[in-house]
Amino acid sequence: MSSHETFLDPVLLARISDLPLLARTVVDGFMHGLHRSAKKGLSLDFAEHRQYQPGDDLRRIDWKAYARTDRFYVKEYEADTNAGVLFALDVSASMDYASGAVNKFAYARMLVAALAWLTQRQGDRVGLATFSDRLIEVIPPSTRHLQLLFHALGRAKPTGEGKLPLAIDRVADVATRPGIVVLVTDCYDEPAALGRSVDALRARGHDVLLFHLLDSAEEDFPFDAAAVFEDGESGLRLPLRPEDLKERYQTMWRGHRAALEKRFAAAGVDYIAVRTDAPLDRALYAYLDHRLSRSRVR
Repeated sequence: MSSHETFLDPVLLARISDLPLLARTVVDGFMHGLHRSAKKGLSLDFAEHRQYQPGDDLRRIDWKAYARTDRFYVKEYEADTNAGVLFALDVSASMDYASGAVNKFAYARMLVAALAWLTQRQGDRVGLATFSDRLIEVIPPSTRHLQLLFHALGRAKPTGEGKLPLAIDRVADVATRPGIVVLVTDCYDEPAALGRSVDALRARGHDVLLFHLLDSAEEDFPFDAAAVFEDGESGLRLPLRPEDLKERYQTMWRGHRAALEKRFAAAGVDYIAVRTDAPLDRALYAYLDHRLSRSRVR
């Protein structure tokens, strides 16, 4: 594991209880990796620059950026580039699941904290909505709300039954100003119902990213001994023999994932599946890539 990947290892990060420190550690480690990366087109100036296009005012070319990159970038003023970003975090009981060292909720909280820190340092407004079957806490996007967001993340606990379509509908009701909504959830609901809810966000003018939090056991189903399986939200307990249902389970699971991807693509939503045993850089790259794409179509 390289030095910058160490800063993005969820097991190590989970030992940091101070969320602002954790967020800064993740973003600093990510920046180090980004500067050393061969990936093209990603820049931490994504919210402040765009590539020069014929007809642009030559006075707005950033010559310092040209000296660093050998490419022409046009400066965009704060009023042109600032966006409101609302992070919507699923805190239902199913997010408490972990087959390894880090549960889905802990990973999601680290991810939201890091993305909010990165967003704030680009001059954008950050806000937070936590939800299960209802909205639990809402902090509207503002340049002054980062610390409030950290405090709310620190208070949040995974509990209660999730009803994602209903909760996302409530997010659409409170996110009245068009911007970016970043949904972080385990997607335990019907793809068609989730699709209708994100359609409501898109209809209100929001760009939507959805991070689907996965535990490795959900995909791999490594269980081999008879056991009692318990639903994390309903409490329903079932005695099962894993060898009798593994193939059927994995078929159903792959079908669920495929249906989610298809439905979100139809809605114009960026869908990113993230496993909780993976470093956070893939999710951060996906977020930056979305922001770059959004700035290019302005």
